[in-house]
Amino acid sequence: MTNKVLVTGGAGFIGSHLCEKLVEDPMNDVFSLDNYSTGSKDNHIKGVHYIEGHTKEIYDLIDFHVDIIFHLGEYSRVEQSFEDIDIVWDSNKNGTFAVLKFCREFECRLIYAGSSTKFGDGGMGRNQSPYGWTKSTNTELTINFGEWFGIDYAIVYFYNAYGPREIKNGKYATLIAKFSEKMLRDEDLTVVSPGSQKRNFTHVYDIVSGLLLVGKYGHGDNYGIGHPDAYSVIEIAKMFDGKIKMLPKRDGNRMTAEVVTKKTEELNWQPKHDIKEYIKSLKKNN
Repeated sequence: MTNKVLVTGGAGFIGSHLCEKLVEDPMNDVFSLDNYSTGSKDNHIKGVHYIEGHTKEIYDLIDFHVDIIFHLGEYSRVEQSFEDIDIVWDSNKNGTFAVLKFCREFECRLIYAGSSTKFGDGGMGRNQSPYGWTKSTNTELTINFGEWFGIDYAIVYFYNAYGPREIKNGKYATLIAKFSEKMLRDEDLTVVSPGSQKRNFTHVYDIVSGLLLVGKYGHGDNYGIGHPDAYSVIEIAKMFDGKIKMLPKRDGNRMTAEVVTKKTEELNWQPKHDIKEYIKSLKKNN
C-alpha cells in the first residue's frame, strides 16, 4: 500500500533533502507544502508533488488522506526573529496549530521539527528570542496534543545544519554557506561577538538519516540529531583561513546547547560527516 507523506517546507534546505530520500522508496507518495518564503523551486525533486501555500491553509490545500507529516515548514532564524516577529507568529503559531488540528482530525502521524535552541544556555535559550520561544512552546503543544487527542507524534531537534542547498545570501543565510561565499569573494569573515559561542554543526545528510529513522520508529520527545563535537564560531572562521571581522553582540545569540541524542542513537543513528572535512573540501574546490 502506498504511503502518502507530506513534508511542510519541502522546498527548503533540509526539507528538499528529506524529500529526495523519501521519494527513493517506491512505496512513498511524497508531497511538499511550502510557501517559498525561504524555500526555492530550484530545490524541487523529481517525483515529488509540490503544493504552494502556507501551513495555516493546510485544510484548504490538502484534500487527500496523509499517513505521515514531517513538519519542517516554520520560521527558523534566531537573531532575525526580533524584527520578523509577525512572520514568526504567523508561521510558528498559526501554521503549526493548523497542522496539529489537521493531524488530530485525520489521524496523521506527525514528526515535528523542534529547535535545539531550547536546550541552549542551561535551558534559557527557550526565552532568548521570539523564534526560540515559539518553537519551544510548540514542542509543549505537540506533546499535549498527543496526550489530549491521541496524536501519534515524535519530536526531533536539529543542530546547526550545513551542506548542499544551504541559503547562501541575504539575512537568512546559514553560517557555513555565508563563510563559504565570503571565502570565494575574498571578503572578511564576519563573526558576531564574542565569537566563543559553541555550535554542533551537523551535515544535512546526517539530519535526514535521523529523520527517516525517527519517522519509522520514533515516538515521543527528545530525538536530537546533532554531531557530538562542538566548535566555537571563531574556530570555524579560522578553519576557512580568512581575515576575521568581529561584529557587535546580538540578542538571542546563545553560547552553548546541550546535545540530546541518546534516543536517536538508540535507533542506530550516528553522524557520518565531519565539519572539518567539509570545510577542507570547500577550500580545496575554491
